[in-house]
Amino acid sequence: MPPVTATRCVDFEERRDRAMALFAEKGFGQVSMRELAAHIGLTAGSLYHHFPSKQDLLYDLIEELYEELQATLEQGRRAMARGESALSCLIAAHWQLHAERPLQFRLAERDICCLSEQQQMQLALLRERYEARLLSMIAPQASLQGDARMATAHVVANLLNQLPAMLKRLPEQQGLGLMESLLLGGIERTLR
Repeated sequence: MPPVTATRCVDFEERRDRAMALFAEKGFGQVSMRELAAHIGLTAGSLYHHFPSKQDLLYDLIEELYEELQATLEQGRRAMARGESALSCLIAAHWQLHAERPLQFRLAERDICCLSEQQQMQLALLRERYEARLLSMIAPQASLQGDARMATAHVVANLLNQLPAMLKRLPEQQGLGLMESLLLGGIERTLR
């Protein structure tokens, strides 16, 4: 196997981006492996070498997004260590991530149902871990337990992950400020 070079990594990233764009444009279920291979500049056989199925590619794209979301929590932890607001840092990090990966957010919301049950369960575990860490970071005194705590974490995560798309027409600082106001207001009222 030839060594991994910067050019090969860039080619792979560009192909993944083209695959995401095709899935986002046509819908995951409407794209065949042959069409996908042609769209990204590979033969079908070569594509199958990298990904045994479209579902495996979609799973990798969504899993990568959850890994990036976990990394935003690390940014929030570092902000807290510096005495800064974790929530402000997390809002900015989610805004930036959404700007960099809007198609992955769309695929994660819209096409996760196209994955196998096992893949959906694995992603659900990643999401639950992310949501639990998120809520513990921004509302450590929350007295909610069980299903109420999980539901609150889910709502807060959804707001962080969907508001950037809803507010993208606003200037960045205005959008960030509005997100912070919405989240702070909701968190304060819910977690009293």
